[in-house]
Amino acid sequence: MRALLIVNPHATSTTRLRRDVIARALASAVELEIVETRYRGHGTSLAADAASAGYGLVITLGGDGTVNEAVNGLLGPSRRPAAPPALAALPGGSANVFARALGLAPDPVDATGQVLSALAAGRFRSIGLGLADDRYFTFNSGMGLDAEVVRAVEGRRAHGRSVSPALYMRMAGRQFWRLTDRRTPAMHLGSPAPEDPDPEGAGPAPEDADGTPLFWCTVSNTSPWTYVGRRPVQTNPEASFDAGLDVFGLRSLSTPRTLSTLRQMLSARQAGPPRGRGVVTAHNLTMLTLTADRPVAFQIDGEYVGERERVSFRSVPDALRVVM
Repeated sequence: MRALLIVNPHATSTTRLRRDVIARALASAVELEIVETRYRGHGTSLAADAASAGYGLVITLGGDGTVNEAVNGLLGPSRRPAAPPALAALPGGSANVFARALGLAPDPVDATGQVLSALAAGRFRSIGLGLADDRYFTFNSGMGLDAEVVRAVEGRRAHGRSVSPALYMRMAGRQFWRLTDRRTPAMHLGSPAPEDPDPEGAGPAPEDADGTPLFWCTVSNTSPWTYVGRRPVQTNPEASFDAGLDVFGLRSLSTPRTLSTLRQMLSARQAGPPRGRGVVTAHNLTMLTLTADRPVAFQIDGEYVGERERVSFRSVPDALRVVM
């Protein structure tokens, strides 16, 4: 099998030596070509070229941003072949939400061993993705507070700071206490549509969903939402690659309600999504729309992608074949 390994040389959890070890191991099982990304968005064009050239497998070694670029290169509307290559995502970033959601070990060398075993056994599966306007996402996309934090972290990273859970927590506290408008919600959630017409199969739409005002909204394609170190942070525990999209939103950013929601998100004993008067959730949706009264920060798979006043989300079943 011809395979392309797309490496982000600036990924936070790998070294040149470990990348060489991983490449040699993969080359023992596939006909491997290795390329490094040189700028933001480069992974998209590299994956698109691999799809056009008839590669059977694209492997990423980087963070969730590298994975997202590769997915959009494989499946972009102007580039999608009849049978795009399968994807294997080796963890190389700080959170690696997508790779861990697929059951891969957080260590990239261990994950390489898992991928090699899966390739030898022919273990592939198709998973659903989310589509935010014209861009695919693998695990979540969000508007509001979470995207503001991502933007702040990327700003620090551009000035040489190392990305870590501690940096995210500091930026989240700074954004919440000092910068975010916690009085007037800018966003509104349109009426969502359940994936399954059976109301027992699809979760109920949020109460008063048509035009629900929100400070923060995350649309999830799988669970967890993210990780703090090894601890998963849950917004929609029922979210799955095999179902539609899930929604988590906050109608209030009061300190007591926000802290209560955060405790639930971090609790290992929480059986379902966080609950409370200020929380909006929905499960297994086909599509939904977020609008805003002003430009609002927007993130896709943990990468800041600018500000938006309107985003339409759609579930795309069986969109991507992955190595399990």
